[in-house]
Amino acid sequence: MSDHYYSNKPTVEHDLRTVRVTLRGVELVFWTDAGVFSKSGVDFGSDLLIESMEIPEDASVLDVGCGYGPIGLSAAKLAVQGRVTMVDINERAVELARRNAETNGIANVEVLVSDRYAGVQGRRFDVILTNPPIRAGKQVVHSIFEGAVEHLTERGELWVVIQKKQGAPSAKKRLEELFESVEDVARDAGFRIFRCSGPQTNL
Repeated sequence: MSDHYYSNKPTVEHDLRTVRVTLRGVELVFWTDAGVFSKSGVDFGSDLLIESMEIPEDASVLDVGCGYGPIGLSAAKLAVQGRVTMVDINERAVELARRNAETNGIANVEVLVSDRYAGVQGRRFDVILTNPPIRAGKQVVHSIFEGAVEHLTERGELWVVIQKKQGAPSAKKRLEELFESVEDVARDAGFRIFRCSGPQTNL
């Protein structure tokens, strides 16, 4: 597990590079490295979530499992009067996300090393975004869904991207237990985007 992207301190040798992508019509440059998720470029699932998500201009946003930052930084470009907090257990990913925020001139973000919600205890957000770390296992993935309930504002929303063959049906079932509404807003190439609202805080 030492070289897994869900590791706190990846030990694999560095392979620093840049990728240039266009997300929501905005060209961004990302530094990536070995030992982080989707190092060769923004993965299809993240891209689908970025293109689908709805972020109010003044939203307080949390990106759980931010990697080197494409989802959270795209959200920050949309939340022009808001703020985005990005968290990841992977220290190398967090360093890259901070560098990518600076490289792209995005100031309304903070990036924290955090195992899921550990670093944002007591805080609530209008929007939580996640492309969950499937390889970390179902228990970790579902704990991200469960933790969202206590970290969303009353009218907050959780947006999730997950692949059908990697557990989308069971993910949706768990989400429907946690939220009043789970909307299937996009499907493409086996990926599904779930928009969850009405967190069941009485569970």
